[in-house]
Amino acid sequence: MVRKKSKLEALLSFNRYRKRWGAAKYAKLDQDYAGMKQRLIEDSDREHRSGKQKSLDDHMANLRLEFKGQPELLFYHAQLIVLMRREYNVRETYQQFKTLWENEAPFLTAHLDLRWLISASDSIADLDEDMTARAIAMIGSSLANTIKVYETDRFIHGGDERPVSQDAIEQTQGAPMHRFNGMYLFKVGTDDTLRNMRWRLDPFFKQGIAGAIAKAIYDRLQENDTAFSRLRALHHRDRSGWW
Repeated sequence: MVRKKSKLEALLSFNRYRKRWGAAKYAKLDQDYAGMKQRLIEDSDREHRSGKQKSLDDHMANLRLEFKGQPELLFYHAQLIVLMRREYNVRETYQQFKTLWENEAPFLTAHLDLRWLISASDSIADLDEDMTARAIAMIGSSLANTIKVYETDRFIHGGDERPVSQDAIEQTQGAPMHRFNGMYLFKVGTDDTLRNMRWRLDPFFKQGIAGAIAKAIYDRLQENDTAFSRLRALHHRDRSGWW
């Protein structure tokens, strides 16, 4: 006898179907690389909104605004990353992502800003089957996040010896604080970027002697007077703690 689904199970099943159906339209994105390099994203009076939209369509429409006046290929790259983050056909989407980089690496490295180069590096660190590739990608992400730590720390302290500026901390809680080339400051006290970086590092910390040494170095950076530990002292959201 087949058990009848409960109302909750039916709702959850429907929501999963709706999520996959909503993403399906992006499964066969345009892969005319040459054409996408030539075509520019049209201008618009609408302003790009920060943050993640629950609706994938809203997310993609808002994302497109970020690339106004830029080649469509850059937007296509961002779409693939969004689909992977939303866990839609991850392996297939990652293969599209790899194919894009295999064919267009010079163009992408020349035109993507730091935000999207870091996102690309994170994607490789998360999903590639080759641990060497993942390790190399992790180096890039770690370097970028280290610089971001420093820039955030320098901003909120107002200099090497000045006391923490509460006003500066509050400013980081609003709209993203742009520094340069797509680099933004952390939201001090709540940001989850360093937690996510730590999650990505954990598998490497378990890789033999080199991993053990890397873990020791990482721990010392959290314990001693560094930008990491000073930001840690100001962090108050437990679920996004990175230590």
